[in-house]
Amino acid sequence: MPETEETTSSRISSEEKTALSTYIGVALIAVLGASALYFFFFSRAKNSEVTGYDPNRPVPTDAVLKVRLKTNVYHVVRENGTETAFQNAYWDKFEPGIYVDVIAGDPLFTSLDKYDPGNGRPTFSKPISPDLLVERPDNSFDMQRVEVRAKHSDAHLGHVFADPKSPSGRRYAINSCALRFIPREDMSTAGYANYRQLLDGAQAASPAPPR
Repeated sequence: MPETEETTSSRISSEEKTALSTYIGVALIAVLGASALYFFFFSRAKNSEVTGYDPNRPVPTDAVLKVRLKTNVYHVVRENGTETAFQNAYWDKFEPGIYVDVIAGDPLFTSLDKYDPGNGRPTFSKPISPDLLVERPDNSFDMQRVEVRAKHSDAHLGHVFADPKSPSGRRYAINSCALRFIPREDMSTAGYANYRQLLDGAQAASPAPPR
């Protein structure tokens, strides 16, 4: 039977629909691919933003920290808690590196100034810079102590005491969970290249002799 104008029009319409569907499919695949690439690079950028040290990065709000930090960490840095002696991450760690504020990442102490007074907590004779710390009286629990806080993030770190066994005459007893340890070999990639000179060429600190 000869094709009529109506059947030809109908066939062309069907071919156009098929082509349109193909174009839509290709466009959808392209959009999904572009979206996947965007979120891949965006997530990498966000991860770098969080883990790389930036002294100008704003301090997260308490609401954000409550979600981001583990419960015991939040309890220490925001509720002035204290870890159990000898049951924390860094009390017996003496590998070369630096210890930074767990909230803001500010470099606070080095392994070169770490020693073991037998108190079961990471203890340092001095900070990298006193300007990064705040000391204030603490009369809680009917004791007279001097609290140490991170100046930038206002994180509770621990306490400082007089100690004749310390090279500086002072003992900074700090909670492990208020700190993050950066090994010497990772300092450059973590954004602390300028602090490598504190450790390079120096002999790594070792535990103090037994009392």
